[in-house]
Amino acid sequence: MRAFLHTDPKTPPSLTDLPLPAPGPGEVAVRIAACGLNFADLLMLEGSYQATPPLPFVPGLEAAGTVTAAGPGASLTPGTRVAIHAGHGGLAEAGVFAEDRCTPLPDSLDFDTAAAFQIAYGTSHLALTLRGRLRAGETLVVLGAAGGVGLTAVEIGARLGARVIAVARGAEKCAVAAQAGAAETLDAETPDLKAALKALGGADVVYDAVGGSLGEAAFAALKPGGRFLVIGFAAGAPPVLKLNHALVKNLEIHGLYWGGYLDLDPAALRRSMTELFALAAEGRLHPHISARFPLSQTAAALEMLRTRRSTGKIVVTMG
Repeated sequence: MRAFLHTDPKTPPSLTDLPLPAPGPGEVAVRIAACGLNFADLLMLEGSYQATPPLPFVPGLEAAGTVTAAGPGASLTPGTRVAIHAGHGGLAEAGVFAEDRCTPLPDSLDFDTAAAFQIAYGTSHLALTLRGRLRAGETLVVLGAAGGVGLTAVEIGARLGARVIAVARGAEKCAVAAQAGAAETLDAETPDLKAALKALGGADVVYDAVGGSLGEAAFAALKPGGRFLVIGFAAGAPPVLKLNHALVKNLEIHGLYWGGYLDLDPAALRRSMTELFALAAEGRLHPHISARFPLSQTAAALEMLRTRRSTGKIVVTMG
């Protein structure tokens, strides 16, 4: 099988022919159809991600495909269509994964959508419902609102009945966020974002996938009793938050690392994913895939992600 293998921090990953091992106890072999890219894939290749596996490894946090073989004790049968969240291994034509990292797919959900779905929608759903406790009628500010994760926060926030203010870079990305359900949009280049957000009434919940100065401005625009959700640092640095403001205004600050819920609260993660897959199968969620690349062009796909030229998700296909 062909796989996008990372062997050395100083050498770019490349396509390599690798043997496919037989699945062991509790494992299944999967013929991969598609792999969704995430910002964490870039961090993993740099060696700076909190869950970077030892070298060599095949990146690709989430994928989708068809079970081809099952190891002893595994209950998924060959032919079962599954979404995979294994932390790595998705950028390959096939792989062997723990069965508990595979979720059977509804027949109506195609592989590209499933590969682009789990981390982005799962992160936003858990963050907004469990940590953010977002309620209908509240105002949600989403930073990085046209990105792979931010766009799902816009969509889910609007579905929960919130008034969504989307912050994205440029008119085109703002338009994408508006189409996903944002009631208001602001360009990330707005000279005084804090003042602009306050002029729109401030925020009950901030969903920050960017960090840096944008995160700091949005934090300052929170209403008393507001919740600040730390999702990621696409700007390259965490925001410096004024904890005295958190004290005086009774603000809450919550971090959300979706993969950590596999250990922290796997039941909550399963409930969330079951609900999300059902909504997607009913056509009530609409994952936005802005670009598809074949496996042979994975380097170009990662560069598009790195330079933030995409809206929504980038998917690598194996066909």
